[in-house]
Amino acid sequence: MGKGAKGKGKKSEKKSGTKASKAAVEEVKQQASQDEAIAEHEAEAVEEIKDVANALRVGKGFVLADVDTSGTPGFTGDKLAGKAALKACEAELSDLLERLFAESTAGARRSVLLVVQGMDTSGKGGIMRHVISVNPQGVKATAFKAPTKEELAHDFLWRIEKALPGAGELGVFDRSQYEDVLAVRVHELVPEAVWSKRYAQINAFERRAIAAGTTVVKVMTHISKDEQRARLMERLDRPDKYYKYNPGDVDERNHWGAYMEAYQAVLDKTSTVGAPWHVVPADRKWYARLAVQQLLLEALRGLNLQWPQADFDVEAEKKRLSAS
Repeated sequence: MGKGAKGKGKKSEKKSGTKASKAAVEEVKQQASQDEAIAEHEAEAVEEIKDVANALRVGKGFVLADVDTSGTPGFTGDKLAGKAALKACEAELSDLLERLFAESTAGARRSVLLVVQGMDTSGKGGIMRHVISVNPQGVKATAFKAPTKEELAHDFLWRIEKALPGAGELGVFDRSQYEDVLAVRVHELVPEAVWSKRYAQINAFERRAIAAGTTVVKVMTHISKDEQRARLMERLDRPDKYYKYNPGDVDERNHWGAYMEAYQAVLDKTSTVGAPWHVVPADRKWYARLAVQQLLLEALRGLNLQWPQADFDVEAEKKRLSAS
């Protein structure tokens, strides 16, 4: 390659880097301005939260195709109010997660498992960054990829069981056991006679987890095909987002209809009384994050978590400490 070609390449790289840098700076400025507006509306925004969990819970006769992926069930506010409500509820979520962890130090065995399934770009990563990150202590996050040779040598639930949260932990599954009745079904990776039995096996597995003290919260982040295209295009338009882009996502779009059929089957067969599914419209990122936060809050509130009592004489320890 000649000097001219090398120089041209460097200029191109420099231009690309500058473009990404300017976009990042602009994002920071916009975020700062937005943070100020959010802080002003936190108190009133909470009033816009209604019964999110009930609005999203999958019951008998649920039809996935009828869901408005840009809707905001259980919330009556706009985008600013949604972000403000999310911020306003962070302290309670953090407190409850700490209580969950704290009670395990006194021997309690309870835990919470958040299962997040959804098509690519439906916001699973954003939920980790904007919802779960408020209190990373005691969080066990697992992103399930294609199974390894070792995992394939075992039953499909083997790796799932290994990843279950321990006492006091919030476990988060980015994809889960349901991949074995979603991607496996769509791509015919195993015979129907095999994957069709897995719904019942998954239900039994979740019943055992619940009996052992784990509260299971299952979420499908439901995005439209058009919104997915827009999000993928944004990754191609911005050099600082290239790392998120996977050419395989476009291939998967060709199976959209098959995936929707597979998801409907999952919702029909595995939304149980003890572990119901919640379908979260995800075209609006801010709403999806708020909805998942509210689902977690409902689950944690239902545990009536208490701070553990001291197993020592508090007053005696105060005297000892003062004299030390």
